[in-house]
Amino acid sequence: MYNCELLRFMNITDKQGNLTPVEGNRDIPIEIKRIYYITNVENGAIRGYHAHRKLHQVLICLKGSVNIKTLNPKEEHIYKLDNSYTGLYIGPYIWREMFDFSDDAVLLVLASDYYDESDYIRDIDNYMKEAKHRF
Repeated sequence: MYNCELLRFMNITDKQGNLTPVEGNRDIPIEIKRIYYITNVENGAIRGYHAHRKLHQVLICLKGSVNIKTLNPKEEHIYKLDNSYTGLYIGPYIWREMFDFSDDAVLLVLASDYYDESDYIRDIDNYMKEAKHRF
């Protein structure tokens, strides 16, 4: 999918546990300016329902699992994140919905910029109108 791809990170494993380094502009295609995480999502809840005009993000499920539906005016994909060494890069003008969170899911989001409400497109019809010229 254009502007959306799975990333695999180094996963160093030994008897003391796992270590997964993620470096901005090296392991992921962005400089990290904001980090947040999503936990304790109620069973059956769906999060997201938006796209960004400029923001780039990488989503990593640190614990448990979550499904991510991404779409643009031409295609749609569902990705399952279920380990801490795989991330999903989502660039501008990709609609996203997160669903089927496991009870123990911890979803980490690395963002390329600070929070800016004007960057969000929260209505799918408006998104389709804006995005149709980009794909």
